[in-house]
Amino acid sequence: MEGNKRWVSGDLRHPDRDPDRREFVAEMQEPFGSILSCIDSRVPPELLFDTGLGDLYVMRTGGEAIGPVVTGSVEYGPMTSGTPLIVVLGHQRCGAIEAAYKSIRDGKPLPGNLEAIAKALRPAYEQAVHGGGGDPVDSMARAQVTLTAADLRSNQDLAPLVQKGALAVVGAYYSLDTGKVEVLAGAPV
Repeated sequence: MEGNKRWVSGDLRHPDRDPDRREFVAEMQEPFGSILSCIDSRVPPELLFDTGLGDLYVMRTGGEAIGPVVTGSVEYGPMTSGTPLIVVLGHQRCGAIEAAYKSIRDGKPLPGNLEAIAKALRPAYEQAVHGGGGDPVDSMARAQVTLTAADLRSNQDLAPLVQKGALAVVGAYYSLDTGKVEVLAGAPV
């Protein structure tokens, strides 16, 4: 979050982004966090948290949709090297969320494998529609983050790490307008 404060203020340090760091991590990596974020080109986790090479495991899917391969990728850091943090990062004006919202609302399937994303986002759609509130697409984006983080937190392999305090699974939301990351759920105490 300190890196995000630097991103917002424009006081970037660009840590760990030089040939010395590349050589240092060439043989081994020990990222301090795993980020599951959207594919959106405006939401690069390494930049908006002002981190460098070897600092983060980053997985990106449309609308943070998960399935077995993505879940396995998220599990990799905590289960193989003790990475203590997973952040599920949604964002403002998410195109994948908006497309899934309209598809589900209108009963018109998306083309190709995009429909798999819409199906994965259906629980967030249901929560957003039944929860009321302002912008339903924004509500769905936030719901997707909290549902995915809760799902990972209760995952049979990650839950024991969470319960013993070795892992935090945090849901967060990125504002395209301000650059600020807001923690929605699961912040470590």
